[in-house]
Amino acid sequence: MNPDDPRAQRTRARLREAALTLAADADPGTLGVAAIARTAGVNRATVYAHYRDADELLTDAMEDALSQAARAAAVCPLDAPPDRAPAPIRDLFEHVAANAALYRKMLGPQGSPRFAARMRERMTEELTTRFTRGERPSGPTDTPADLHAAYLAGALTGLIAHWTANTPALPAGRAADTAWRLVVGASTVG
Repeated sequence: MNPDDPRAQRTRARLREAALTLAADADPGTLGVAAIARTAGVNRATVYAHYRDADELLTDAMEDALSQAARAAAVCPLDAPPDRAPAPIRDLFEHVAANAALYRKMLGPQGSPRFAARMRERMTEELTTRFTRGERPSGPTDTPADLHAAYLAGALTGLIAHWTANTPALPAGRAADTAWRLVVGASTVG
């Protein structure tokens, strides 16, 4: 199947939309291919022609969110004051707040391990690239760039998972500022 074929693109878009619709009302870990196919108006074979399983489909459906998280990690100014999160982190937390129910489900105990892993992986890649270019927060200089990046990406993913799981949660701005203080503080330990 040619992924550039407009029909394949339309089918994938319908599948992603169906998966997100269902994930908003059910635990992602309990979603099956049959339910997604039914909601998208296709047969199960069509789903399997595009994705290995429902979890892979959900992760693909959340790709925009993953990209936003990775971009936020990659473009934060290193000289931002420690008491107020820079705009990319604030934007990320606003996005997560607007989609809190879905993030709570995707990152929760019955959620998508693939999504959580992919989120950490994408942020780690972006941060490693940035750190390797020399754009690295102050802190332990003997820590390899990829290890430092993985630490911060895991911490941010875990913080988002915890924040969305707790209701009532801190407002997005306060959560972003708190996350930033933790990132800045974590970068200076050592």
